[in-house]
Amino acid sequence: MSVRHFVGDVAAAATPDHDRGLAYGDGLFETMRAHGGAVHWWPAHWLRLERGAQALGLALPGQGRVQQELEALLDGDGGVVKLIVTRGAGGRGYAPPDPATPHWILSRHDAPPAVPAEGLSLRWCDTRLAVQPALAGIKHCNRLEQVLARAEWQVLRLQDAQIHEGLMCSTEGDVVSATAANLFVLHDGRWSTPSVDRCGIAGVCREWAIGALQAREARLAVTDVEAADAVFLCNAARGILPVARLGARVWRPHPEVSQLRRHLAAEHPAFATEVA
Repeated sequence: MSVRHFVGDVAAAATPDHDRGLAYGDGLFETMRAHGGAVHWWPAHWLRLERGAQALGLALPGQGRVQQELEALLDGDGGVVKLIVTRGAGGRGYAPPDPATPHWILSRHDAPPAVPAEGLSLRWCDTRLAVQPALAGIKHCNRLEQVLARAEWQVLRLQDAQIHEGLMCSTEGDVVSATAANLFVLHDGRWSTPSVDRCGIAGVCREWAIGALQAREARLAVTDVEAADAVFLCNAARGILPVARLGARVWRPHPEVSQLRRHLAAEHPAFATEVA
């Protein structure tokens, strides 16, 4: 892993003291799949970052400077790049500093493992996502709910190595997403994905899949997922992830999911080698 730190437009040796992202989760991040020294979905990632910054009232570094440093970090290679932008330093206390100089961190990581040939096995998480429309959709730095949910099967994995992900509901009971991916379900030839206007993340790959499938956003119950004709997860780092099992419910490979994976591979070069 390679990491670079910045304060405004100036490179730094490390994240400065009193960083509000570290203290309060006062920041945003993007996790992006790279190929050949570039991020194919860069415009969509930056647009979501801008939306999040507007919601938080947070200043961003210059897009051109970030893209320049990102490409230098990749140096013609691929993998996964993570961009974290925090409000900057602010001392103790919740009140945001004014003015504030953003801190930002770029890190490069290996590409994630390929999707298991048989598809993913899921479980329902006990941890719920709090309903907070002011933060819904954006990828802010406070992900403690996902951390708790992911830890639920840390020990269980020793007993059942087939658990790959967990599905999370809101505190009101509707299905929202997996811990690190968005969810799509098929009913009677129509694809749906949970609405993320009250909690959850509006994923970049989710946005692409909605357009590719003409999918609808809707409130989904647990029974809607378990009764689906097909299910898949998606995120920008791993693409389209077919689901084979959710507890006792089992799905056979579905041709529409396979077709969607081929469609993504044709449009996004990072996923071209992952589809036979």
